[in-house]
Amino acid sequence: MKNILPILCLTLILISCAEPVSDEHFYDPGISKELADYRSQQISQIHYQLEFSIPEKKEEPIPSRLTLDLILSDLQHPLILDFNESGEKVKILKVNGSSAEILHEQEHLIISNKYLQKGQNQIEIEFIAGDLSLNRNDEFLYTLLVPDRASTLFPCFDQPNLKANYTLKVSAPKDWKVLAGAPLVQKTKNSEFYIHEFAKSDLMSTYLFSFVAGKFEEASSIEGFPLHMLYRETNEEKIKASIPEIFRLHQQSVSFLEEYTDYKFPFQKLDFATIPIFQYGGMEHVGAIQYRESSLFLDPNATDSELLSRAKLIGHETAHMWFGDLVTMKWFNDVWMKEVFANFMAGKIANPAFPEINHDLLFLTSLYPGAYSEDRTKGTNPIRQELANLKNAGSLYGGIIYNKAPIMMRQLETLMGEEAFRKGIQAYIKNFADGNAEWNDLVQLLDQQTPEDLMAWSEVWVNQSSRPIFSQELKLDVTGKIESLSLSQQAEDGSHKVWPQLFEVTLIYEEGDKVIPVSMKGRSVEIQEAKGLVKPLAILYNSNGLGYGVFPIDEAYLDRIPSIENEVSRASAFLNLFENTLNGDVKPSKNLEVIKAGLQQENNEIILRLIAGQASTLFWTFLGEESRIMEAEMMEALIWERLNQDLKSNVKKSLYNLYSGIAFTEEGQNKLYKIWNKDLAIQNLNLSPDNFTSLAMNLALFGHPKSEGILDQERSRITNSDRLARFDFLRPALSSKVEDRDALFLSFKDAKNREKESWVLSACGFIHHPIRQKESIKLVPLALELMEEIQRTGDIFFPKGWASNTFGQYNSPEADQMVQDFLNSRPDFNPVLKNKILQASDNLSRAQKILE
Repeated sequence: MKNILPILCLTLILISCAEPVSDEHFYDPGISKELADYRSQQISQIHYQLEFSIPEKKEEPIPSRLTLDLILSDLQHPLILDFNESGEKVKILKVNGSSAEILHEQEHLIISNKYLQKGQNQIEIEFIAGDLSLNRNDEFLYTLLVPDRASTLFPCFDQPNLKANYTLKVSAPKDWKVLAGAPLVQKTKNSEFYIHEFAKSDLMSTYLFSFVAGKFEEASSIEGFPLHMLYRETNEEKIKASIPEIFRLHQQSVSFLEEYTDYKFPFQKLDFATIPIFQYGGMEHVGAIQYRESSLFLDPNATDSELLSRAKLIGHETAHMWFGDLVTMKWFNDVWMKEVFANFMAGKIANPAFPEINHDLLFLTSLYPGAYSEDRTKGTNPIRQELANLKNAGSLYGGIIYNKAPIMMRQLETLMGEEAFRKGIQAYIKNFADGNAEWNDLVQLLDQQTPEDLMAWSEVWVNQSSRPIFSQELKLDVTGKIESLSLSQQAEDGSHKVWPQLFEVTLIYEEGDKVIPVSMKGRSVEIQEAKGLVKPLAILYNSNGLGYGVFPIDEAYLDRIPSIENEVSRASAFLNLFENTLNGDVKPSKNLEVIKAGLQQENNEIILRLIAGQASTLFWTFLGEESRIMEAEMMEALIWERLNQDLKSNVKKSLYNLYSGIAFTEEGQNKLYKIWNKDLAIQNLNLSPDNFTSLAMNLALFGHPKSEGILDQERSRITNSDRLARFDFLRPALSSKVEDRDALFLSFKDAKNREKESWVLSACGFIHHPIRQKESIKLVPLALELMEEIQRTGDIFFPKGWASNTFGQYNSPEADQMVQDFLNSRPDFNPVLKNKILQASDNLSRAQKILE
């Protein structure tokens, strides 16, 4: 008790010294930072009581009701709710028992002070639910409200630092099941419908509120932590192989996180639903996680990589229960904090589940390529970005948040030490449970566990963009020994930033390698341990894969990269070679030559996936049409020969995935057709029905003469209704007729035709595939013109996905000019969207310099 008085006094001082909140942007569309700051002082103790009546047909409106209880401490301004829908959908408004006029402007429902009082208030609203984020289908619907989409569904205070409790009641068709964030307490029949009533939820931000309703199967696990799931998968092999493992991985994730954070699972329940067309891998809704169904239901012959990806996805979403749901960012400029911890913890959680996996290798290959793919571009951004209005929050998401931030966090943990880092995290969770925090709050707690100046350290890692380019200086004495070896860094964007970081350098000798740890705190470092050593055969920089940036590469040693014994060092060398190629220091053909040698001998599935992805990018983007045709025959023969060797099934699957994606020659198509037609079986290559469907689509893409018959026959094989709907949606994108493909793409001008975003992106991938560049390039201007509307109506990853799957697949000067003309003609274009365009078109831009 003795510490309470000083804390109270400090709080009062801080409140009294706070500057008045500006009201300049209160009524702007979206949620401005000014409005959010004011409301966080004005409003408290929020309780939403929501009722939704879902009709049989998805075209019919959803009548809804909200009873909102809250406390107001300030009546200086009206009460401003967010409702990003037509004002006509608000039917009745009552405030503290009295009818009130409905004033709906600029996406806000504004309630005059004359109806309000300081202290407790109750607002009753009858309205028609907004459809934008309801994801309505004939047999199911699901809400997806991140980052500011709750206000497209119901009137609310749609900002993360106004947490609330929710009490939900859903009326749904009698054969539908309903899942929400709190436990179901009552289900009663009402004619052809059932009313599902849920308990009062835990505190959560609006973006974490959700419900799923529809025709689902269900399964439960009562061993240990009780779990319940809804699913639509119909493949019995997948169901039998997956459901027990899905439950086990959730159990393991909860156990690990409770121990690591020293904080018990913070919510009433942990349930989840798998959804066939879900836009993301998963979304961490409190008590009702949503997953993409194909990410969780795997066939019995799934590869190690597929199994591990599922484990990490489950670990990621479960980690969010602590990092994001229990402790939430104050404002979406710190959205990266919840994502970095979810990704970082997912890696830690996966380790005990997969002891046979080299997790340092996996960290390197799964995060660094994605981080570099954005950080190397002119559209890169810092991990922590500025955000003036929440309507732009969706554009903050990307490879920097999901990939570079965990790399930064591992550097930080290595700098501090694992135990000190963990103590800081435990203090963070304990101090801010059920509340909100920002990056500086965490840094201050971590700072108490280390003598390092973390504020200065994070300034470049967190608040600055780009990556370092390293150069070496090697001096030998008269005897041929090393007189000095130094390494310098220069920011790729030409600035004077310096990244303090740790990594290893390996000096290669015939008789044995010399590994030297390097702590780089300034612009350059002299590697003292190398002094006096005989000149090595080569020097491998960042041989432990911990460092971040583009390191020097010895061209004389390139051919030996596939034979490097240490797996992490080998992968790091492949990765660094690829980055040097994109920077123009190594020819694409030479890089491909090294990769082909790797494909001939690599037996590690994780590395094989890395170099297969690199091979595909080099093949389709950085080879001219003539070079690609010549290279195709050699690569097809090489991979085919390897496929017929005695290899593990997961290695063969990775090789097959590459082969089926590049074998467009007549001979390659003939082999693929025989596999699809089941006239040819490759020993130890296990293909699922989904693999055969993908193969049929690739044959159509490559222009197989029997394409239409292949697609017809493949359609007849599909028994799952959701997969059949997807197949039919994609069919025009696979047509041999240009007019069919064009018509499908032109239909995407209508937002209703873009609702199933993952299907749209797949369709765009086929329509704008490099093999169809000449026929589809006329569609590039439209793809660019739609970017703003895509951001306005789509979910958070859709704009970047749209850009990458349209103009991002091209390599021609004409397409590059189209992108440049578009940006040059719009000097005031949304800067965040401009960055997305620059990120997606980076390979297109580089191709103009290095295309062979």
